[in-house]
Amino acid sequence: MITAAIIKALQVYGIAIVISLLVALLIKGMVVLGARLEKKAQPSGMPLGTVCPIDRGIPEEDVAALSAAIFAMIGSHRILHIAPTAHGWTSGGRATQHTHTPRPR
Repeated sequence: MITAAIIKALQVYGIAIVISLLVALLIKGMVVLGARLEKKAQPSGMPLGTVCPIDRGIPEEDVAALSAAIFAMIGSHRILHIAPTAHGWTSGGRATQHTHTPRPR
């Protein structure tokens, strides 16, 4: 009776091991296939296109540096617009949130 229980336990462990190996192989195959598809989807080299117009007051060097940093971090995406933010209630709210001085109570 004990030997039958031991045999049954070993069978269950064996089935669990086989299923785990099959799932691991399936996941590995999906990762390899995804990497191949992603590699094919990425363009080779730098993206070609038109340069976005630059507003007055923004140095071209800053735009070039920002574009290079964004391209290095997230890949070939287009920057549609770079402009200074308007001074309104939103910038005042942000300044209030980011202040490090304690407020009077």
